[in-house]
Amino acid sequence: MAMNSTIRKKKCIVAYEGKAEARHDHLDSWPSSSLQASQYLLGFHSSVHRFTLQTSEYRLTRAMPSSPHRRGLLLLPLLVAAAALWQPLPADAAAATCKAWLVQSIPTDMPHLRRVPGVLSTGDVLQWLSRNATESLDILAQYWQFLAQPNNPKSGDYGYSDSDMKRFGADEGHRVYKALENAADRKIKIRIVQHSGFAPDFDQESADLAAGRPNVQNVTLLFEKWWGSGVVHAKVWISDKKDVYIGSANNDWKSLTQVKELGIYFADCPQVAKAVEVYFQNLWSLSTLNSTTYTKVAWDKQWQVSRKVPCWSHFLQPKQRCRSPIPLSVDIPYTDGYPVLANPEMIDVPFETPGYKKSTQEHYLSYLSFAPPEVTFDKFQADEQGWVDTIKSVKIGGIVRMSTMDWLGQSQYATQTVYWPSLSSAISEVVFSKNATVRLLVAYWTHFIPNTEKYLKSLLYSNILCASSTYNHCGGKVEIKYYTVPGYNETGPALSQDGAATGNRYPGFTRVNHGKYAVSDERANIGTSNLIWDYFYTTAGVSFGTYNPSIVSQLQDVFDADWYSPYTVPVEPLEASASV
Repeated sequence: MAMNSTIRKKKCIVAYEGKAEARHDHLDSWPSSSLQASQYLLGFHSSVHRFTLQTSEYRLTRAMPSSPHRRGLLLLPLLVAAAALWQPLPADAAAATCKAWLVQSIPTDMPHLRRVPGVLSTGDVLQWLSRNATESLDILAQYWQFLAQPNNPKSGDYGYSDSDMKRFGADEGHRVYKALENAADRKIKIRIVQHSGFAPDFDQESADLAAGRPNVQNVTLLFEKWWGSGVVHAKVWISDKKDVYIGSANNDWKSLTQVKELGIYFADCPQVAKAVEVYFQNLWSLSTLNSTTYTKVAWDKQWQVSRKVPCWSHFLQPKQRCRSPIPLSVDIPYTDGYPVLANPEMIDVPFETPGYKKSTQEHYLSYLSFAPPEVTFDKFQADEQGWVDTIKSVKIGGIVRMSTMDWLGQSQYATQTVYWPSLSSAISEVVFSKNATVRLLVAYWTHFIPNTEKYLKSLLYSNILCASSTYNHCGGKVEIKYYTVPGYNETGPALSQDGAATGNRYPGFTRVNHGKYAVSDERANIGTSNLIWDYFYTTAGVSFGTYNPSIVSQLQDVFDADWYSPYTVPVEPLEASASV
């Protein structure tokens, strides 16, 4: 491993996303205190501003499968529920001003990381969403571990003292969970779509929320039954169909104070919430259907593999497809798969950015993108396109900034290995054609995927190709750094199951940069997916993107604070490696 003498490669088995997500944030310098921020957020509903929403006509196709009529009848409630999402907005919702804030979690013990003013705390935002809900709260979650378990021998928290847990900020997770419990006790309608979770308690916390409360419903959606692999990896909260969190933070206390996370929070934005709600409803609908009836094996021409897909997938030939039980995405005839949309759905909504000094209410287009493509709808783009188009939006001579936990130019969890050049090709294209600089931050931690570095060095080889000929007129470059959160190699339970001290200083699956975003000089893309093929084709993920210059500038500042911090280490170029 030619990384640096300061970092030693550790061989370990990589768990799927490995519960690696934990965070803690600060309000920094806006406002001057969390109390002021809370008072501001609770009072902004009085502001008024006109908004316009550009939408195409949402059409719900009758979703009758080719199976017996009695199964078709079961789909009627799903269609009714989906149609209800697109009722006209109430007058008071239309009058409110949409507001957006960037949201971070910053691990403890990172004193040399510059704080960006105006960025909210993940823990605060999740509490606000719970406490301010008056009618409904919909949550997409991979797993639940808001409550620390230092006394459970099967937990990565095992063996740490009460003072340790306080120092780690574990109380923040307890506060979020209590806010959820209070919402449930107020009879707020709570719906949860989740993966089956992880050890030691899997989905026990969501089960406890639902126990004895008919207003709380939780369903488990196993993507492997629909796509052969994958999980519900989206991290989304929707409150009252108008306030939304989209980001990298899991429902885990560690995602609030021990893992670096990045997301975006919308308040009084029914235009955004309505679209995300359709995606939520699509996943909810999948959980109610028999996957055996609604899946087929497709020969995927695009990726050259045979794989399981929903029977309405465009990776199947038209004659093989069934009628979709969920709202359809735009149908492009005479094509296989899900090609890039020339004119994807855009949301034309002015929103304030109170956390940024140059907040504007001017109109700048925004978008949402979703994964996998089979659960997109209307003209909303697939998540991969959101990332690729953000890279390609860079100006001539401009800079693209990208941050991710994992990066691979292939699949990681599929039965057949898929080669995936989509993002690396987009990067090389702008380096050559636009003389752009692309800066990529990749997390280096205990569960680092071993073959990542080879793909990163391959990407760095674009610099050699760019300069290989005077006829190229190529002035762009790729720069890549590892992000190392202090203590990344000292994580795990404090005690082994037999009671022996382990020497670990931090709980398991912590001390990692877990954010997933890209920002050019014109456009920002904030997502929930790691940059690996599986996350875009077999896994639930959501991104929000915008051309709003305030969000773009502030996200650039967040990236630069990381990039220029002492917690990054350059990846050595290919020619400097000891072995090739």
